[in-house]
Amino acid sequence: MKIVITGVTRGLGRALAEYYMEEDYEVIGCGRSGPEIFEMRMDHPDHHFSVVDVALDNKVSLWATEALGIGEAPDILINNAGMMNRLAPVWEQSDAEFTKLVDVNLRGVANVLRHFVPLMVEAERGVIVNMSSGWGRAVSPDVGSYCMSKWGIEGLTKALAEELPEGMAAVPLSPGTVDTDMLRSCWAEGAGSSPKVEDWVQSAGPYILSLGAKDNGVSVTVP
Repeated sequence: MKIVITGVTRGLGRALAEYYMEEDYEVIGCGRSGPEIFEMRMDHPDHHFSVVDVALDNKVSLWATEALGIGEAPDILINNAGMMNRLAPVWEQSDAEFTKLVDVNLRGVANVLRHFVPLMVEAERGVIVNMSSGWGRAVSPDVGSYCMSKWGIEGLTKALAEELPEGMAAVPLSPGTVDTDMLRSCWAEGAGSSPKVEDWVQSAGPYILSLGAKDNGVSVTVP
């Protein structure tokens, strides 16, 4: 089984990549941090890791061409790369901050879909998992930009689900509340009481593998 994951250098993406490699699945991953990607290449030479900024469509195109090589479609595509806004009311977010978040959280997902999904559609198989959030289904103050991006992921994924051939699935997946650097950046006082990433992945890894056509277009959450 071939699994593509974005944002593999830290947090949930790193945990998922490590989990699937331990389970002997082939992992194709990307991240923006060169040193971490180099480390993963050295530690896991049988897998494929690249330095890619998903916000740059031309870079994603090159990555997809190189990673897919012989043209074999991935079985699972996990759009995990994302970022959090600086905590502040919407009117205090600068245009540069807002644009950067949109570029990663929304345009980045669209870029990956654009270059990986066609082979999956051609093969008429595969599951696309776009990481959403509880803040893609509810809102809180000071995280308006992030909420907007994850509500956008919900809508984009549900529309994509209606465009796919029968037998495929596109699923917006909320990981739940997990103790990550991103969570600590916006909820430092409460993050420590949330499940650790290494515990979360023991549920999330198998759960993602269980997703299929029955889940197409359904908003789901890691149990």
